Amino acid sequence: MEPAAEDLLLEAHESIEAARSYRRELQQRLRGLHQARKQVRLPGPLITFNTCLWTLSYWLMSFLKYGDQNWTQRPMIKESAALTRDVLEQHFSDLKGTLRKLLDERLMALLQEVDTIEQESIKPLDECQKLIEHGVSTADDLLQEGESAVQGGVGDENETLCSFTKKASHIQLDSLPEVPSLVDVPCLSAQLDDCLLTILKNQIFSHGTVASRPPVQIEELIEKPGGILVRWCKVDDDFVPQDYRLQCRRSTASHFEDVYVGSETEFIVLQIDPNIDYQFRVCARGDGRQEWSPWSIPQTGRTTLVPHEWTPGLEGYSLSSRRNIALRNDSQSSGVLYSKAPTYFCGQTLTFRIETVGQSDRRDSLGVCVEQQNGYDSLQRDKAVCISTNGAVFVNGKEMTNQLPAVTTGSTVTFDMEIVQLGPAKDAGNFKLRVTISSNNREVVFDWVLDQSCGSLYFGCSFSYPGWKVLVF
Repeated sequence: MEPAAEDLLLEAHESIEAARSYRRELQQRLRGLHQARKQVRLPGPLITFNTCLWTLSYWLMSFLKYGDQNWTQRPMIKESAALTRDVLEQHFSDLKGTLRKLLDERLMALLQEVDTIEQESIKPLDECQKLIEHGVSTADDLLQEGESAVQGGVGDENETLCSFTKKASHIQLDSLPEVPSLVDVPCLSAQLDDCLLTILKNQIFSHGTVASRPPVQIEELIEKPGGILVRWCKVDDDFVPQDYRLQCRRSTASHFEDVYVGSETEFIVLQIDPNIDYQFRVCARGDGRQEWSPWSIPQTGRTTLVPHEWTPGLEGYSLSSRRNIALRNDSQSSGVLYSKAPTYFCGQTLTFRIETVGQSDRRDSLGVCVEQQNGYDSLQRDKAVCISTNGAVFVNGKEMTNQLPAVTTGSTVTFDMEIVQLGPAKDAGNFKLRVTISSNNREVVFDWVLDQSCGSLYFGCSFSYPGWKVLVF
């Protein structure tokens, strides 16, 4: 055999061995790649997570089922007990649905996160696998071609050996693709806090209370013209209230509506139709708490007093639909706006509340009078008592020495009167009313002498400039 032919055959055997070694390395890397892919998709921690969710769901269902059985076994002592059961069952049913929804949403979010990490981690491994599989296929083809060339020997097959060795020299049999080590490949796991069930258990078992009686009750209902004054009080000495919530409804209505939320213990509910029964209830919110206490026992009240109304039709004033609010408009017309009828009686409290203010004038007035008198631009006249917007008090047109604070937005001005002397109607100066006018936590008290007895009085107001809005009740 010629030396050149022997060298060519030796080179072919070396190329075949190199191709076999290359294929073994690729196959080994492919097995490592499969292990990495298996690590990314390892389902063990997810089973633990699902088991945790199932345990939580089973525990909640067991708790709620036990609560339902416990409630339904209690005897129906009275209507409040039945209502309490309904409220509890509805609340815990809503809570159960909400918890299930939240758990499902959280599970889906975590599963979506697992899917995202898996897809992002598998993609480069897939690309590496394709590269390795292509190398294995190339090595197989090269081995098959080399073994065929070698079996032919030398001589006529020199051309085949030359072609094989040339092809083998162009393939980089020592260049292997890098396969990431297992420590560099993501290994997914679920981090779950085992104390969740303990926290939920403690929270649920302390959630909600059943009170034998409400901490506040309605104390008094006082009829007012077109309204009812509601007073309530605390009946639980250990309860520290922060706010109160008053609700009202017609006796024929099915739902209560909020009419007041605040820290006061009384409130005048307006827009009450006369001779119609209304129900009232109140609850409270403890200091530093968010939830409201149970409702008080509903109390029924009515007013027989017709509501105070302003007289419609005066050009300088616009009235609300119930005619208990008057707004001084931009009209140049002036004059006194009187009540529609003499609806103020001695022994009652007449209240004016200033909703908005305009420019003040010394002739402005709020007050009561014996009769309507047209042609005047103020109640600062005979047979009338009033207060000006600057706080000055007038009796029968004369200014008193005592003065009240000027009225501002939100100010309330009240008039209280009582009969202190009643002589024969024919004797002039024998009818006397003791008048108390209050405004901004100050008051003036005086006797108003009239030349005739008055069973009821008109009220009125006058403002020189627009923007004043006043509510009467």
